[in-house]
Amino acid sequence: MTTMTEASVREFKMPDVGEGLTEAEILKWYVKAGDTVTDGQVVCEVETAKAAVELPIPYDGVVRELRFPEGTTVDVGTAIIAVDVAGGAPAAPETPAEAPVASVAPEASAAPEKKPEGRQPVLVGYGVAASSTKRRPRKGPEVPVQQASVAIQTELNGHGPAATSPAATSPAAASPAATVQPRPLAKPPVRKLAKDLGVDLTTVIPSGPDGIITREDVHAAAIPAEAPAPEPVVTQAPVTALAPTASYDAARETRVPVKGVRKATAAAMVGSAFTAPHVTEFVTVDVTRTLKLVEELKQDKDLQGLRVNPLLLIAKALLVAIKRNPDINASWDEANQEIVLKHYVNLGIAAATPRGLIVPNIKDAHTKTLPQLAESLGELVATAKEGRTSPAAMQGGTVTITNVGVFGVDTGTPILPPGEAAILAVGAIKLQPWVHKGKVKPRQVTTLALSFDHRLVDGELGSKVLADVAAILEQPKKLITWA
Repeated sequence: MTTMTEASVREFKMPDVGEGLTEAEILKWYVKAGDTVTDGQVVCEVETAKAAVELPIPYDGVVRELRFPEGTTVDVGTAIIAVDVAGGAPAAPETPAEAPVASVAPEASAAPEKKPEGRQPVLVGYGVAASSTKRRPRKGPEVPVQQASVAIQTELNGHGPAATSPAATSPAAASPAATVQPRPLAKPPVRKLAKDLGVDLTTVIPSGPDGIITREDVHAAAIPAEAPAPEPVVTQAPVTALAPTASYDAARETRVPVKGVRKATAAAMVGSAFTAPHVTEFVTVDVTRTLKLVEELKQDKDLQGLRVNPLLLIAKALLVAIKRNPDINASWDEANQEIVLKHYVNLGIAAATPRGLIVPNIKDAHTKTLPQLAESLGELVATAKEGRTSPAAMQGGTVTITNVGVFGVDTGTPILPPGEAAILAVGAIKLQPWVHKGKVKPRQVTTLALSFDHRLVDGELGSKVLADVAAILEQPKKLITWA
């Protein structure tokens, strides 16, 4: 029987904080058992594959239990904290007494039973509805059931193991019509993983509690069985060749789990590098006039308090080049075999953070004035450094800038963010000898590199865009004549 205290306990489930993500790691708890919480209070910080996010509790009460310690990766929809909304103190976990095993009489099996409610769909933000069905534990021998009970159990295969009766082992019960195949037990993210890897869950041996199939089980089943090694041919002078193997010195090495933002970035980069045919072009340009303009703009009262630096004018130059060559602002739709031309520019800025590389973007950057663009750039960089970039800020980018020059690097061959047609790398700006007005003079010089998807962008279009950016940075007055 459920006590009043148990009825007042509410479970807060791991929400989907980022457009379909299936799991998140608990970075830090801000509360402990016994603390009083209020509606909207932040109780923990979690890291998804895209960003670190703080989670507020949606009701008032007293924390009864933290279900997972810090550093644990939890599936979306799993309860992570229990709160007593009646304000009770945390209670010690109770051990339920085992119910006596009773045989089922024929009259009892024929009686109608209350059909458990089906599992409610997972809602974005708060997981499963409060009245979700619990799985019956597997322990002890199964009690005999009649034929009518088998039909009921068939409907429950998704929530518990199928009952096994002595009759099921008889020849009559072994017929196809009488055999009930239990549905493999696995959480939705694990089922999706199995589908993506082409693994039949009915063939997977579960290792989780109560026979639940885990991610590791699916990965193990996806690894093809190794073919037996052929027997070596023995000659009069046999030579044994040992294949090189990786060696590890655990005492002088540190292993860092690949997860969160770094894991997602790695997967995205691999997918992009081996899907889109990359081409990279380079140009070295004299940006002395651009640097002089930056110093003048810093004194402009309309830009006071804003972030004014060479990246601001490089971003503006790229936006003007896209306006002059709009076909580069596109993406490749593999499913429909279509080129999607985009009439807006969400300008991505690659940012290095303690959790890895992220690429937030400035929405509708093509509509912003120079002061508005400077303000957006400042907010984007500050938020990224604090690790507070939201998942929405990293969605929908169309073209990206990566500034490798801040690390003293001359240039690079950047990999395209997935779904984008071009990315501009900006190298270090250095004082170099340069032919200017027929004489060799020291000038501020940098190298630009433009990588583009050759399915969308041919050499002519890519060259025009890169040349336009270089021309603007060499002669900033073109921002007026070309804009």
